[in-house]
Amino acid sequence: MSKEEISTEEKEQELESAQNGETAEEQAVESEKDEKDARIEELEEELASAKDGMLRKAAELENVRKRVKRERVQLFEEAKAGALEDFMPIADDLIRTLKAAEESEIENSFLEGVQMVADKFKNVLEKHGVERIDETGVPFDVNLHDAMMKQAAPDGDTPSDTVLQVLESGYKIGDRTIRHAKVIVSE
Repeated sequence: MSKEEISTEEKEQELESAQNGETAEEQAVESEKDEKDARIEELEEELASAKDGMLRKAAELENVRKRVKRERVQLFEEAKAGALEDFMPIADDLIRTLKAAEESEIENSFLEGVQMVADKFKNVLEKHGVERIDETGVPFDVNLHDAMMKQAAPDGDTPSDTVLQVLESGYKIGDRTIRHAKVIVSE
């Protein structure tokens, strides 16, 4: 081989190795890029999973708060109803006392004092949303009344299952009945 052939061959090898070097360098860069893209995708998935977990925990916490608030309100209402229920017989006794006093000869100043106490008691009950259940002539409602007995209506115009007489008043707070009214119902 001549010198020219050797130098041409060397040049070709150098050119080929230079091309192979660039390709190897490009491959290394491409490989590094692929690894980074895979890592980015993995981190994005972890972030989405963490966000989802946080949203679920926030929703769960909000549900717990709502449940605790409902339970607290319910507990307060039950305690209030229980305390007021203890006062119902006193209210009934005051009303009976006033009715009995009307029929007998009692000093007016004493009667006025009892009336004042009954009015104050009534105002306190109203302040707490307590309503008396003591209407007659209304249809019997199992949610409000306890039928103590049935009897024939005094006239033919009264329909069946109508409250004729209230033996003991009932009480309710809103839609909740604290004590059912004890009534006599028409047949």
